[in-house]
Amino acid sequence: MKILRTVYDWVLNLSTKKIGPTALFFIAMSESVFFPIPPDVLLIALAIGFRKRALFFGAVCFAGSIIGAIIGYIIGYNLWWESIDVYSQFAHFFYNHIPGFTIDKFVKIQQLYEQYNFYIIFTAGFTPLPYKIFTLTAGAYAINFPMFMIASMVSRATRFFLIAGLIWKYGKPIKDFIDKYFNILAIVFTILLFGSFYLLKYVL
Repeated sequence: MKILRTVYDWVLNLSTKKIGPTALFFIAMSESVFFPIPPDVLLIALAIGFRKRALFFGAVCFAGSIIGAIIGYIIGYNLWWESIDVYSQFAHFFYNHIPGFTIDKFVKIQQLYEQYNFYIIFTAGFTPLPYKIFTLTAGAYAINFPMFMIASMVSRATRFFLIAGLIWKYGKPIKDFIDKYFNILAIVFTILLFGSFYLLKYVL
């Protein structure tokens, strides 16, 4: 927990530096394609560090995530298949090296798209489920792009602006709460993160 606390304090300090919003943008973008850690941690730290800019940080996080979603969709659409029903070497790289990616999950997610369309993308964008899996599969299975974008934008905006808005409105009490219960929150965050992969493994 000391290491997590050190990282937390360091990230919090980024809120006063020019690199903070840039780092947030690229983390949010990469998380929509391959990066395993959600951008919420940096968003919270930056928003708490400079409360008046909380909504701005929420917008940066949203923009990065949506651009990443588009990149993920394009990658899935153009690079996932060697030929019909034959996965490319690029796809196999993801299956072999990126946590949460398996062929079985991709097939099951296709079935979810057929059943729930908008709602499954919204759920992936709003909850701790690994969003990157859904951006790539959406492209790989040529899911309707306008629908994919609307669901992604609504879910990601709701998630990030909710976090930023709460910090903007209640600032110091939330900061004091995080400072007081940091260890517990770190444990909860870890459970949510790995629990989402568990959900994909045993439910999807």
